[in-house]
Amino acid sequence: MTINMGAADRVIRLIVGTVLILAPVFDLFGMTASTPAIVASVIAGIVLVLTAFFRFCPLYRVVGASTCKR
Repeated sequence: MTINMGAADRVIRLIVGTVLILAPVFDLFGMTASTPAIVASVIAGIVLVLTAFFRFCPLYRVVGASTCKR
């Protein structure tokens, strides 16, 4: 895996991912009645946090994009 994410991209992904993971816990978006919305939120949050942790985005690789400075 080649690093293809810059620092700003990582920080944004970590913040948004953490919010999406914690949203069902604190009922931030009123999702208590919708199980599919809770599952989708947590999965999306985990993906964002993992891509930030590994500094690699598979979608960036497919489209040939990179936000890191070389």
